[in-house]
Amino acid sequence: MAEYLVDPDDPEEYRRVMLERQFVFYCAVGAMGFLVDAAVLWLILHFTEMGPLVARLLSYLGAATTTWMLHRHLTFPAARRHRKVRQWFAFVIVNGAGALLNYGIYALLVLYVGFFGDHPVAAVAVGSAIAFVVNFWANKTWVFRASPG
Repeated sequence: MAEYLVDPDDPEEYRRVMLERQFVFYCAVGAMGFLVDAAVLWLILHFTEMGPLVARLLSYLGAATTTWMLHRHLTFPAARRHRKVRQWFAFVIVNGAGALLNYGIYALLVLYVGFFGDHPVAAVAVGSAIAFVVNFWANKTWVFRASPG
């Protein structure tokens, strides 16, 4: 008799385990996205005459496309049947909104909370953590939902 990691008769446990799995994959894919972003930025800056601002836009698009593809296949595989172009645009919009949220929290903390004005890296951590949770929820809910809607 095979042993199950999840009780097949307990739908709540199954949902919890699947959410944990998605979160772990989301974290791993995010780390890979950072590596792609940094590598593409470095390559553009070292092998072209392009400036850092335009280079960063291109590296972001490369990272966003990579993470979208990996999330589509690994983190949220039930969403693979969605139309690719529409899903990619939704992903870029949702994650762009997350970046604005991240920056907004950072700016508010640095400008109005003395501790963070003295320690801006701590403000980066707070903004990133909040945006990360919001992005995970938004991607799971809107971009990679299991059934097209």
